[in-house]
Amino acid sequence: MEVKDTIKLVQKILEDHKAENIVTVDLRGKTTIGDYMMIASGSSNRQVKALAELIVQNFKNINLPIGKPEGLPEGDWVLIDTGNVIVHLFRPEVRDFYNLEKMWEADLTENSIQNEGSTADH
Repeated sequence: MEVKDTIKLVQKILEDHKAENIVTVDLRGKTTIGDYMMIASGSSNRQVKALAELIVQNFKNINLPIGKPEGLPEGDWVLIDTGNVIVHLFRPEVRDFYNLEKMWEADLTENSIQNEGSTADH
C-alpha cells in the first residue's frame, strides 16, 4: 500500500470514530523513522485505546503489516508504527504537554495530506 493510501485509511478510521485535531506531519528528509507522522486526540483514555485498537484491527483485516501499539494499557499516549506512517494518539492534556507538532517544527493544517493526493475512495 502506498504511503498516501495508508494515511487516508488511518484518517478515515480516526474521523469515523470521532478523533479530534487530526494532523499529518511530513517527515521526509527529517528522519528515517517514517515518511509521515499522524497525530490525533481522543477525549479519554478509553477513546484513545479504542482508536488504537480499531486501527490495528483494520490493518489486520486487510492483511497489512502493523506494529504492536505502544502505550495501549494506559491510553494516555499510544504509538502505532504502520511502516511509513507513525500514528500518535493522545489524550488532549498529554498532547499539549509533549507538543510533537512544535517539536518537529511542522507547518501543519488539519487533514493536510488529503489536499495533496488524489480523491480516490478510502
